[in-house]
Amino acid sequence: EELLVESGGGSVEAGGSLRLSCTALRVTYSGVCVAWFRQSPGKEREGVASIDTSNDGTDYADSVKGRFTISLDNDQKTVYLQMAGLELEDTAMYYCATAFFCPGVRPEQYTTRDFRYWGQGTQVTVSS
Repeated sequence: EELLVESGGGSVEAGGSLRLSCTALRVTYSGVCVAWFRQSPGKEREGVASIDTSNDGTDYADSVKGRFTISLDNDQKTVYLQMAGLELEDTAMYYCATAFFCPGVRPEQYTTRDFRYWGQGTQVTVSS
């Protein structure tokens, strides 16, 4: 059963921007943790940002801090990841996921086991 749908990925030149969306189907992001992960070929899936929708608290991996912004739409059905200053290393498949609460560690320490529901992913490709 598909509960989360990502969109907004694409190809962009280094230094450019993209905004990813994660839309919840049939539910709202009320009182849960929503995180964005990314995975490059041959690498582990890594957490990059999260938002605690109970208090709008956000957290970011060091690799994206200052460049990416996670936010929750007022309807509480869409979480965005605004990405600016994109770098070649940001090329990856990006996934959103939800959990009952945000793990008490930095996003780069999140594991896939911490999150229950996942979207299908959206590809981001950054070129020079």
